[in-house]
Amino acid sequence: MNTRDWPIRAKLTALVVGPVTGLLALWIFATTLTFGPALDLLAARTLLYDLGRPGESVVAELQRERRLSVVQLAGDTALPALAEQRTRTDQAVAELRRRVDGEKLRDAADDLLDTRLDQLVSALDALPAGRGFIDSRKVDRAGAVGLYSGMIGSAFQAFSGMATLPDAELNREALALTGLGRSRELLGQADALLAGAVTAGRYAEGEQEQLVRTIENQRFLAENAVADLPPAERAGYQRLTEGEAFVRLRALQDTLVRARDLPAGLDVRAWETSYASVSQGLRDFELRGADTLAERSVPMAVRILVRLAAAGVLGLLAIVVCVLVALRVGRSLDRRLTGVRTAALEMAEHRLPDVVARLRRGEEVDVAREAPELDHGGDEIGQVGRAFNEVRRTAVQAAVDEVTLRRGLNEVFLNIARRSQGLVHRQLALLDRLERRTEDPDELAGLFQVDHLATRLRRHAEDLVILAGAAPGRGWRNPVAAVDVVRGAISEVESYDRVDVGEVQPAGVLGRAVGDVIHLLAELIENATVFSPPGTRVDVTGRSVPGGYTIEITDRGLGMSPTALAEANRKLSRAPEFDPADSARLGHFVVARLAARHGVRVELRPAVPGGTTAVVLVPSDLITDEPALGPAADGATGPDDRRMAKVTRLTTVPRTRPARPGRDRPESAVLPLPAGRASSVETPADGDGLPRRVRRRGPVARPRPVAVDNPAYRTPEEARRAMSALQAGTARGRRDGARRAAEPSPPEPPAAPDHPTATERDA
Repeated sequence: MNTRDWPIRAKLTALVVGPVTGLLALWIFATTLTFGPALDLLAARTLLYDLGRPGESVVAELQRERRLSVVQLAGDTALPALAEQRTRTDQAVAELRRRVDGEKLRDAADDLLDTRLDQLVSALDALPAGRGFIDSRKVDRAGAVGLYSGMIGSAFQAFSGMATLPDAELNREALALTGLGRSRELLGQADALLAGAVTAGRYAEGEQEQLVRTIENQRFLAENAVADLPPAERAGYQRLTEGEAFVRLRALQDTLVRARDLPAGLDVRAWETSYASVSQGLRDFELRGADTLAERSVPMAVRILVRLAAAGVLGLLAIVVCVLVALRVGRSLDRRLTGVRTAALEMAEHRLPDVVARLRRGEEVDVAREAPELDHGGDEIGQVGRAFNEVRRTAVQAAVDEVTLRRGLNEVFLNIARRSQGLVHRQLALLDRLERRTEDPDELAGLFQVDHLATRLRRHAEDLVILAGAAPGRGWRNPVAAVDVVRGAISEVESYDRVDVGEVQPAGVLGRAVGDVIHLLAELIENATVFSPPGTRVDVTGRSVPGGYTIEITDRGLGMSPTALAEANRKLSRAPEFDPADSARLGHFVVARLAARHGVRVELRPAVPGGTTAVVLVPSDLITDEPALGPAADGATGPDDRRMAKVTRLTTVPRTRPARPGRDRPESAVLPLPAGRASSVETPADGDGLPRRVRRRGPVARPRPVAVDNPAYRTPEEARRAMSALQAGTARGRRDGARRAAEPSPPEPPAAPDHPTATERDA
C-alpha cells in the first residue's frame, strides 16, 4: 500500500486510528472476558429454577414410576397405583418441556447445555413407547429398569451441563451436588430391583449381581461427591448419614450384598421405610445445596460486574483521553501544515501571478507587503515556514526583476522599432520622390522592387512594435474595400506573385482596423508562401458569413500534424505574452496580438487534398458596405485612396469603370508597372479615382542606351512574371471593356497626383 500521496490529515488519522483501535480492541476483549463469567453467574439462578427444579421433579416421578413398573412386571396383575403415577409423571414432564422450550432458559444455556437439553427431550419422547412395552410385558424387569434409568441419566447429564460456573469453588460444589443426585438415583435403582425380586419371591437371572453393583456404585459416588463439598455442607451430610434411617438402610444393604439369594428373613417394611426417609433426606439436602449455590452466585456476579464496570470506565476513559490528545495534536499539526500549504498555493496560484500582472500593467509593487512574514511556531514546521517565507520573498523579488527586465526589453524593442520605422518612412518618401522623377522603365521597375522591400521592412518594424506591446501607427480614416485589404496584404509578401486572389465578395473594412488586418493577413500569407513548395500557388478568397467576414488563405504545402495544429490554434486563440524562447513561431504571436486587438478569430485547418487553410473571421462590427468606386463626391481623391493605391500597386487589379468617350486606352495601359519596360506618363484618374501610368517612350532629348542585336538575358523568374502580368492584364482589359460597354459614362473627374506623399502613405 503506497501511502506517499496520502493527505496529511489521512496520515495523521492513520497514526491515531492504529493505536486507538488496538487499545479499544483490548478493552473490548478484556471486558468480554469478564462480562461473560458475570453473566454466567447471573444465569446460574435461572438455570436452577427453570431446569434444576423441574428436572429434579421429573427424575423423582420417573423413579417412582420405575419401581411400580418393575413391581407390575414381577406380579400377574396391573397395578392401579402405576396409572396414577404415570399421570403425575406426565404432568412433571409437561412442565419441564414448557421450561425447556422457553426463551429464558435457552438464552441462559450455552451450546453444551443446549445439546443435552435436546437429548433429554428426545429421551422423554420414548416414554409412551416404553410404557406400551411394559403393559404388554414385552420387556422384563431389567429392561424396565434400563428404560427409566436411561431417561433419568439424560436428566443428570443436563444437570452436569449446568455446572459450568466461572468460579472454581462454586463449580466444584455444583458438581458435588450432581454426584449426590446420581448416588441417590443408584439408590432408587437398587430399591426398584429389590421390589421386583420381593414381589416375584426371587431374583431373576443376573439381578443379584446388578443389585450388588448398584449398591457399591452408589456408595462410591456418594463418597466422592461429599469430598468436594464445602466443610459446612460436608458436616451436614455427615449428620444425615448418622441418622437412624440411614444406618438401618446401610445395614440392610450389607445384608443384601452378603447374601447369594434373596434373604428369607429380610424386613421389607423396614427397607421401604428407611429408603423413603433416606431418599427424601438426600433430596432435601441437594435442593438446599442448590439454593445456597444460586444465592452465593448472585453476590459474586455483582462483585465481578462492579469490578468490570470500574475497569471498563477506566479503560474507556483512557481511550477517550488518548483520542482527545491524538485529535488535538493531529488537528494542530494538520492546521499548521495546511497553513503552510495554503500559503504556498496562494503564492503560486494567486499572489505571484497577480504581482506579475500588476507589474506588467506598470503598477508599483511592495515586496515586503506582497510577501509578509508568517509565523508557524519554533519547531520543524516553523522552520519550514520561515524557509518558505524566504522563498516567497525571493520569488516576488524575482518576479519584480523579471518584469522589470521584460519591460526594459520591450522598451528596447519599441525604441529600435520606432527608429527603424522612422528610417523606413524616410526611405519610402525618398523612393516616392525618385519614382516621380524617373522616366526610365528599367530604373522605375527597380525602384518599385526597392519600394516593395521597404514596405516589407516596415511590416517587420511593426512586428517589433507589436512585440513591445504597443500599437502600430498605420491607420485609415475611411472604410476600405475588402479586396483592397487583401491586395495590400499580398503586396507586403515577398513571393506575392505566387498568390492568387479568388472570389472576394464585396465588403468594406472600417478604417481603424485596416492597417492591423493588412498586417495580420500579410503574416498568414507569408507563412503560406514560405511553408509550401516554390512551384505551388496560394489561394486567397473572401466571403460574407453570419457574424462577420471570412478570409481564407490556402497553401499546398505538407500541412501540419494534429498536435502542432492544435498547439498553433491554442496560441492564436488568445494573446499570449511574448516569450523570447519561442521565436520559431514569431508570426503566430504577432497574428494573435493583432487578432485580439480587434476581436478577430484566426483558426488553422487542414486543407484538402493537402496543405493548410488559415481562416480569418473579421467580426461584423468591423465590416461595412464596400465603399463606392471612383472619386469622392466633391471630385477630389482623398488621402486614404491615394495611400491604398500606393499599398496595393504591385498586385492591383483595376476596378471596373464606365467607358469614357475619347478616353479609352489599350489593354497594355492597365498592365501592372513592373511587367513593362516602356516609360510612363500620368493619365487622368480612372474608375477607382487613382491615376495610371501609360507606358511610352521618354523624351527624345533624353539619351538612351544603344540597342544591341542580342536580346537581353532574362531569368526564368523574370520571364514568368512578365508573361503572368501580360496574361492578367489582357484578361482584365477584356473584362473592363465588356463592362464599360454596358454602363453609362460618368462625368470625368479632375486629374489627381500620381503618388501620395510619404505622410499620407504612412500616416
